[in-house]
Amino acid sequence: MTIIAADVNVEALVIFAIVLSITLVVTYWASKRMTGANVFWAAGRSISGVQNGLAISGDYLSAASFLGIAGLIFIFGFDGFLYSVGFLVAFLTVMFLLAERMRNAGKYTIADVLSFRLRERPARVAAALGTLSVAAFYLIAQMVGAGVLIQALVGIDFSLAVLITGVMMLCYVIFGGMLATTWVQIIKAVLLMVAIFVMSVFVLERVGFNPIELFNRAAENVTDESTFSLGPGTFLASPIDTLSLGVALVLGTAGLPHILMRFFTVPDSKAARSSVVWAIFIIGTFYVLTTFVGFGARALLGQEGVEAAGSGGNLAAPNLAQFLGGGDGTFGGDLFLAVVAAVAFATILAVVAGLVLSASGAVAHDIWSNVIRKGHDSEHEEVLVARIAAASIGALAIAIAIIGGEGLNVSFMVGLAFAVAASANFPALLLALTWKRFNTAGAVTGVAFGVLSSIILVIISPKVWPGPDAEGGLLSFYDLANPGIISIPLGFIGCWLGTMLSTERGNEREFAELRVRSETGLGAEKGGIPVGAPAPEQRAQVPVP
Repeated sequence: MTIIAADVNVEALVIFAIVLSITLVVTYWASKRMTGANVFWAAGRSISGVQNGLAISGDYLSAASFLGIAGLIFIFGFDGFLYSVGFLVAFLTVMFLLAERMRNAGKYTIADVLSFRLRERPARVAAALGTLSVAAFYLIAQMVGAGVLIQALVGIDFSLAVLITGVMMLCYVIFGGMLATTWVQIIKAVLLMVAIFVMSVFVLERVGFNPIELFNRAAENVTDESTFSLGPGTFLASPIDTLSLGVALVLGTAGLPHILMRFFTVPDSKAARSSVVWAIFIIGTFYVLTTFVGFGARALLGQEGVEAAGSGGNLAAPNLAQFLGGGDGTFGGDLFLAVVAAVAFATILAVVAGLVLSASGAVAHDIWSNVIRKGHDSEHEEVLVARIAAASIGALAIAIAIIGGEGLNVSFMVGLAFAVAASANFPALLLALTWKRFNTAGAVTGVAFGVLSSIILVIISPKVWPGPDAEGGLLSFYDLANPGIISIPLGFIGCWLGTMLSTERGNEREFAELRVRSETGLGAEKGGIPVGAPAPEQRAQVPVP
């Protein structure tokens, strides 16, 4: 049943080559349309709501979603399913609190929103810190995951798999910018939905298209109900742990920089709302189908498939694909496995490209252009610095992934990324849009509190300290797997303390202008040109309530 073999999967390599060829053609097409910073960072604001919904789905549905969630359901049952619910509900927060406001208030990055009404240099530095922290942890986790999964699915060496993934993502970002990255994500989203839909139909066909029968068979293939159950308690040990994870997932999504950047690619706020609705529909459908795949793997592969699924169950879905394709000779098992492997590879490529783009935005647009050069650089210079930053960030991520190898704790890295996003980025961004008194000191303090508390609490969590398998230890009093329930309030407290203890007072007029702009779109960027907005020197004359 296991698919880890020394022989290279030739079918997978052929399909990989086809997928890579298509994405490289898209990158070449996008590079010919690279006319400046507006195209590099925001695809010229030419992406429609439907296209952006697909791209958001491609950016959001990582390998952790495709293989990780199915694996968690396969191993733990109901508790793995809670991850699906958390990731889906998270987009409601994005839709109701941030999507339209971000589109109207910003330009290219999170820092653009914060610096609109706060002192620019410290606000941008704080926002860049939060962005780079999230992108770094998430990116390295994805790169290590790419090496492990491609090595298992295709048979090529771990280091080579990481290198191929890194080189391809840099091609998308450096040559094609946001335009190429967007279309790579759209292609990936379509491939992913087709693959998981076909797998779900195959699974349901085996149980007479009766989901109840699927769950019953899954429950029957259990030797120890403490590890797999249709009820809670197998993975998340306590209700407080479940709540902490849920809060981190729901609010963390609203602080992920590579997701929030996507709302600057649409022409107006209406398209921003439409893109979130489409994303929720696509992502919701995906997670429903993931449920069938996860429980289907338990029902059809049984308890003996646990060892073959590898650490964390990441190979449960590929093993299921091979079983469904070759179990009765109706379809080529190796071919179906190759398709799933190619989809997993495309999934990783799209996500890491978005992460590198957001990280390079923090370095080039926020730090270089607006802090170091104070807005006096040209668009050509900004794009050049962005490409250099992307190459440097990508090379560093490749090196860390190869050196860290398979021993790096990927779950820790992903959990840390969501914890930092929820604890540092989300509080500062939300309060900048909604709290009149909020000031620069509050933003800097809140981001610092959020980043430091989430990192420290994850490090001392039982998954990391004193070790993933050890019990007890010096810090056994703290047993939360995800620190969200503690670090997120600390992020808000930091914002409040910094604001209240500072003698600085927020500019009420700029807050009113930001509020009007975020709610109505007056003065928002469209196609790189501020629609209805006066020149910068006339900005004080904008009528506000």
